[in-house]
Amino acid sequence: MEDMLFYDRMQFAFTITFHYLFPQLTMGLSLIIVYFKWKFLRTRIDHYNDAAKFWMRIFALNFAMGVVTGIPMEFQFGTNWAKFSELTGGIIGQTLAMEGMFSFFLESSFLGLFLFGEKLLGHKLHFVTGFLVFLGSWASGFLIIATHSWMQHPVGYEILSNGKFVLNNFSALFTNPWLLPSYLHNQLASLVTASFVMASIGAFYILNDKHSSFGKLFVKTGVIFGLISSVLVAFPTGDWAAKNVVEHQPVTFAAMEGLFETQDGGSEIVLIGQPNVVDKKLDNKIAVPNVLSFLTYQKWDAEIRGLNEFEPENYPTNIPGLYYAYHIMVGLGTLFIGIMALGAFQLWRKKLYSTKWILWSLLFFLPFPYIANTTGWYTAELGRQPWLVYNLMRTSEGISPTVSSGNTLFTLLGFIGLYLLLGMLFLILVGKIINKGPVTAEA
Repeated sequence: MEDMLFYDRMQFAFTITFHYLFPQLTMGLSLIIVYFKWKFLRTRIDHYNDAAKFWMRIFALNFAMGVVTGIPMEFQFGTNWAKFSELTGGIIGQTLAMEGMFSFFLESSFLGLFLFGEKLLGHKLHFVTGFLVFLGSWASGFLIIATHSWMQHPVGYEILSNGKFVLNNFSALFTNPWLLPSYLHNQLASLVTASFVMASIGAFYILNDKHSSFGKLFVKTGVIFGLISSVLVAFPTGDWAAKNVVEHQPVTFAAMEGLFETQDGGSEIVLIGQPNVVDKKLDNKIAVPNVLSFLTYQKWDAEIRGLNEFEPENYPTNIPGLYYAYHIMVGLGTLFIGIMALGAFQLWRKKLYSTKWILWSLLFFLPFPYIANTTGWYTAELGRQPWLVYNLMRTSEGISPTVSSGNTLFTLLGFIGLYLLLGMLFLILVGKIINKGPVTAEA
């Protein structure tokens, strides 16, 4: 049973990690594309329109990869997690079906019109199609996170005598206190990814003296959007999401912060440290006294409960993994604010495009928003363990009892090989789009 659970979790973790590399860019990028189209309609400068069409090609490639890698996750609900689907399908099926029927079809239908229908539709209707693609992608994120939020903080349900969960309050799914902070935090994090990708490619063009005019537009746009979104990811949305964890999952918050013992007179915030689960302490820690209490409750001496106040069977099952995922996310988020603030300062001084060390920094930072988004999701998922539905269904209760660990391992290895090929193909195709650059109206 333990092997089955381990391989089921590993397979889902691998497939969803690889899948989310693509939606996190498309959701953020769709907003910037709408901005470029809006700027074109306002100014009638073709540069903005050409930029929108260039980035929509990259959007379309990411969207296609997201679809291909998303389908296996849907099947895993029936193959690896059949018991979970059987018992909770009456609730999570609502939002997942809405995501497929409404958001996905809205996004995919108008993506085709945006890519190929500009001459037929005219510029104003072409803008509308771009806006509807943006609306579909963000609505898709909302419905997926509504599903996730119910698993983190179940609301509006009742449990029948046969153990099945049924929905008795549909509106509760969308007024869940977990939903709004998680959704805003996630969408702004996707905008951070899109901003860094745009700024990185712009920096690449400037440093190589290739498509330099577009490079300057991409760097400027990426830095402005990146600074705004990086700050908003930290505050208020990140702060709001963390306070939600404190209120509804206090044992998770203690593990995230490495609080093995409740501290008298206020809790310190740990900058560096290694969790020692055996001895129930942080090794080699560097901490600032009382700051965690102030950030959490705005009181320097506020008490935050440590792991010692909870039953060990309810501890997150991977405390070191949770601790490191959370601190990597927070640490990278802080660096994002710093690099984008420096970029914005140089942009204000009109020296950004000639400051090579910032351009190289933007280019170097390209993969790190992906890492931050991934560790952010790991924080949420590892923090919920050992529960599939928090405090109601343990993860071990949701797996498919008839699927052997050998079958799951075999298909996991197949996914790894297939996704490696897909990833290489994606990089080749997106590399060709970047190398060719935007197609100008004159061309």
